[in-house]
Amino acid sequence: MSKKRIAVIEYDKCNFEKCGNYLCSKVCPVNRNEKECITHKQGEKPIISEELCIGCEICQNRCPFHAISIVNISIDLKDPVHSYGQNAFRLFGLPVPKKGTIGLVGRNGIGKTTIIKILSGDIIQNFGEDEGKKERVLEYYKGREEQEFFKQLYSGFKVAVKPQHIEGLNTKGKVVTLLKKVDEENRLKEVTSELALENLLDKDISKLSGGEFQKIAIAATGLKKADLYFFDEPTSFLDIRERLRVAKFIRKISETKPVLVVEHDLILLDYLSDYIHLIYGKPRVYGFVSQIKTTKEGINDYLEGYSREENYRFRESTIDFFSGNRNETSKGKTIISWPHIEKKLGTFKLKVKENEIKQNQIVGIVGPNGIGKTTFMKLLAKEIKPDNCELEQSAKISYKPQYISYDGNKTVEELFDDTHLKEFKKSFVKSLELQDLMGKKAKTLSGGELQRVAIALCLSKKADIYLLDEPSAYLDVEQRLAIGKVIRNHIVLNDCSAMIIDHDLTFVDYVSDKLMVFKGDPSIKGEASGPFTVEKGMNELLEYLEITVRRDPQTKRPRINKFDSVLDKEQKQKKSYYSN
Repeated sequence: MSKKRIAVIEYDKCNFEKCGNYLCSKVCPVNRNEKECITHKQGEKPIISEELCIGCEICQNRCPFHAISIVNISIDLKDPVHSYGQNAFRLFGLPVPKKGTIGLVGRNGIGKTTIIKILSGDIIQNFGEDEGKKERVLEYYKGREEQEFFKQLYSGFKVAVKPQHIEGLNTKGKVVTLLKKVDEENRLKEVTSELALENLLDKDISKLSGGEFQKIAIAATGLKKADLYFFDEPTSFLDIRERLRVAKFIRKISETKPVLVVEHDLILLDYLSDYIHLIYGKPRVYGFVSQIKTTKEGINDYLEGYSREENYRFRESTIDFFSGNRNETSKGKTIISWPHIEKKLGTFKLKVKENEIKQNQIVGIVGPNGIGKTTFMKLLAKEIKPDNCELEQSAKISYKPQYISYDGNKTVEELFDDTHLKEFKKSFVKSLELQDLMGKKAKTLSGGELQRVAIALCLSKKADIYLLDEPSAYLDVEQRLAIGKVIRNHIVLNDCSAMIIDHDLTFVDYVSDKLMVFKGDPSIKGEASGPFTVEKGMNELLEYLEITVRRDPQTKRPRINKFDSVLDKEQKQKKSYYSN
């Protein structure tokens, strides 16, 4: 099998004047043998020759700005289907849309959004050349099913895309006005009902929450009359109940039209998809599209880190979902306790039953949005006070809020207290992939970068209990599970505890020892009970949501049963909504 070498320079990080005037070219052993592997013109960015590069990685390791990536690959990648230029990210392979839903699973920055842009006609693939040409695309795929797809795409095939970053959509006016503009088949009433948008129609778009705007973007995409639909991260900002509602809506579209979905919530991706493509490689360097797989096979292969069809291991370790080591019956000391709590905020009323959390336990907090989960966490963090009692806590608390932002000009490294910086670097930098962020200004970070920094900041403080509100937001599958492992290790090593609010059931199942369940009417009233064992807590939540979950026999990951399937009916009859 031929060997491929990829050399990428992230030019936004490259600062050749501050590294010692082209340090990479000075340390390159090929250059020192008087060959031109790393070249440059004075005052311009360097270029690496992949043909001359020997893959020693010295330039990568010596670059103080982590701008260089050298990847040696023992797999025949052939030519890229698209490249963003010399020494830039490239994509190998493409999925072919077909009737039903195809799910794409992979890291952030590995080409999923590029795939959507190519298949929607937003960019024309260039096969590593300077410019993409439609004639070249059709010739390249001659005699293959891709050729027929691109023929249709280039001759007026209609495509509807729900983009990843909805906050960038420039929309004004009322919701109903926007939806009427895109309602090409007079389905507004039907779609409004399916996505429960009735109370949003008369709202101004600028006043919508992130979750409300996400549902409007999904509705607008679904209302368009198209031959192919794309949904890029459709469950961001949504709670568990709304994620299921959106999943059912997308599945209904896929009954008659091809749909491609990018999603990091594995339990929703499993529920949504008929087929899966793995996208693996190295973020911001290259991405490789696997052959098509069944949903079960694809997700299990992704967790194993090995694609059988290509005979390629893309991750050293397997992601183990359930080891049976939950600390559900801790006999350690009580870390934090609370009496019966009542709190009123405007017209909303919250009631929380008396309970406590023991040492070395992680308690997941689950339930719909607008039902008091964040309010409860703020009460424990003493950011607000109960109406009916005083919370007298001696426990030291470290709190990561739901919404994160940093002003000023501090770098990431400057955000951390010097007392804990050495311990922080040892514990969190590698596992949370923060190496490249330390010199960046915090206010310039992306959502996912900001999230990882905020989690590290929370855990770097000495505390008895850590409160983390939606730590999986903006993170990809592997980052979410890495976060779970980091939290677990930190709790065990420091004899402390944690409480975590999250809507990704896979993540909650992965990280939790116990569960608190919130029920009620969003924005009106909420009632919290627990902590329960995970099995009891999941049963309470899933019965409330009217869904059942089983475990995959191979990976032990949770999987939602199709509504009214044999398993769904059997588990509901037995009142066993969560099969542990």
